[in-house]
Amino acid sequence: MPADLTADAGTRDDSGGRPVVPSTGRLRPLGLREVRITGGFWGRRQTVNASATLEHNLGWERRVGWIDNFAATVEGRVGSDRRGREFSDSDVYKLIEGMAWEVARTGDTFAAESIAELSKVIERAQESDGYLSTAFGHPGQGARYSDLEWGHELYCYGHLIQAGVALLRTGIDSPLTDVALRAADHVCATFGPDGNQGFCGHPVIEMALVELYRVTGERRYLDQARLFVDRRGHGTLADIEFGRAYFQDDVPIREADAFHGHAVRALYLAAGAVDVAVETGDDELLAAVVRQWEATVARRTYITGGMGSRHMDEAFGEDFFLPPDRAYSETCAAVASVMLAWRLLLATGDPRYADLAERTLFNVIATSPADDGRSFFYVNTLHRRQVGPLPATDRHHPRAESAVRAPWFDVSCCPNNLARTFASLAAYLVTADDDGLQVHQYADADVSTRLGDGRPAGVAMRTGYPADGAVVLRVTETSEVPWTLSVRVPAWAGDGAVLVEPDGTRRRVGPGVATVTAAFAVGDELRLELPLEPRWVRADPRIDALRGTVAAERGPLVLCAESTDLPAGRDVAAVRVDPAAPLAPDGDGSVLAVGALADDGDGTWPYAPDSGAGGGTTPAPIRLVPYHSWASRGPSTMRVWLPAVESGRDL
Repeated sequence: MPADLTADAGTRDDSGGRPVVPSTGRLRPLGLREVRITGGFWGRRQTVNASATLEHNLGWERRVGWIDNFAATVEGRVGSDRRGREFSDSDVYKLIEGMAWEVARTGDTFAAESIAELSKVIERAQESDGYLSTAFGHPGQGARYSDLEWGHELYCYGHLIQAGVALLRTGIDSPLTDVALRAADHVCATFGPDGNQGFCGHPVIEMALVELYRVTGERRYLDQARLFVDRRGHGTLADIEFGRAYFQDDVPIREADAFHGHAVRALYLAAGAVDVAVETGDDELLAAVVRQWEATVARRTYITGGMGSRHMDEAFGEDFFLPPDRAYSETCAAVASVMLAWRLLLATGDPRYADLAERTLFNVIATSPADDGRSFFYVNTLHRRQVGPLPATDRHHPRAESAVRAPWFDVSCCPNNLARTFASLAAYLVTADDDGLQVHQYADADVSTRLGDGRPAGVAMRTGYPADGAVVLRVTETSEVPWTLSVRVPAWAGDGAVLVEPDGTRRRVGPGVATVTAAFAVGDELRLELPLEPRWVRADPRIDALRGTVAAERGPLVLCAESTDLPAGRDVAAVRVDPAAPLAPDGDGSVLAVGALADDGDGTWPYAPDSGAGGGTTPAPIRLVPYHSWASRGPSTMRVWLPAVESGRDL
């Protein structure tokens, strides 16, 4: 029987919905009724997500048969008629979760009606003991849990449960909540201490079960999540060509030095481990994840925040193996990285987690969807060597290397992960504690909540960020008792940020957290001025693929050179830049670099003696544009890391 929510009704989220609600931690997340994005960079993306992406994704899921799989299960024809990969059920659940956040955000009618329709279809496919899968357990298919390495049954349950939690937290009345509860109870009965000692090759069930515990108060869900975390890493799953490291089953998570193996799996597992650690008071487990995060950020993360440098197994590479032209940097890994960073931020209050989330949001998550929200990058390379063809709009495409954004993929986890992320994004901007508000990400937004003792606190955040470095926070709700308003100063700002207090006092603030404590009055303004002068950066010399190159950044944005901005017929392979010369803003977020275009060689042999003199070049200004916009003007070649030359040489 599913857990009885009646006794735990008080645990339901009355904030409008929050994806993560730890029972303890340094910071308290705010929900979609407490923080509303009102416009700007992220507001535009939320609007496109609601008006185009949700409907687009649903249309494709119908078209490729993933939704019909549930009806086929009920009708007994799924063994012969099933379409899609073994994990396609999960994408339907992710889409429902995204729709739930959108209903909470705007009351969207299309999303609400779609949830109701899909929930009924899915409910009928669930078996009496709670088992639910369209890929296993039916005539003509493999037996239940016969392929824990690749079957994804528990992975699908994880996304089903996350959708159910979203419905509960947003107050949407749907039979899918009972479906999720029955599935969770089935998992506990089947994989509990005395049951099947296995676990899923693809984590996600762990953090889903913890969140279900948080919303219901049922301890068995937390206990099961802990069991799954602790079981992994002992060589239980079958060995494969990529090794058990692919599943993170080669070493217990408490003993690992860095995230390794399949990037999305590793990051989902780490997020689930943080959830378990927070709820059980397991400081050792939390410290292990922090240690691995630190090592991964220092040695296995791209400048964009992207993670995963191996195509063959969608995995992290070894330390400093970060080739730009082979960056896998899957969009789903970026979503998982933000989810993990958010959990670590809530647990510790450390702003470096928000720094990485910002970098990842602006340079991977914002890069994947097209401006119209109807095509996507699955992977996010940092160097595109050949112009790709425009994708057909009437068929789905292989995943992996994407020359241009495609409308759908054989594996379409990324479009649905984006949909749920954009819909719930406001819940990742601001937190609260007993003493005040903490602003972690900058966007046009209205914030209204209550502090620990019930005092009101609210601000209106207005900014042109990331095009403009000024962020203004105007107090809209307050009390006579002093409280603290905190803002994150990004690490990239160095010592160039200025905080202007309500009385006009200006002070320089360094990276980290800047605070003002006062008995604020309505109308008081706090202003953060961030330096947006473009800058050159160099890679750690241990990254072999990047020696002799530089990249440009402006604020949180990584920039790139694109063939669209070069003379006709020229390719980004010809670009050379002089990092000793300043970068000049060129409007709409782009900059101009002092540089040149190398002459084409004679085509006979690509190696020559080092004479100390450069080859032939033609001086030319090099336009650099925000990486998130690349390929939006049509197919192109592109590169982030550019060959650097000394001033006066080769130019």
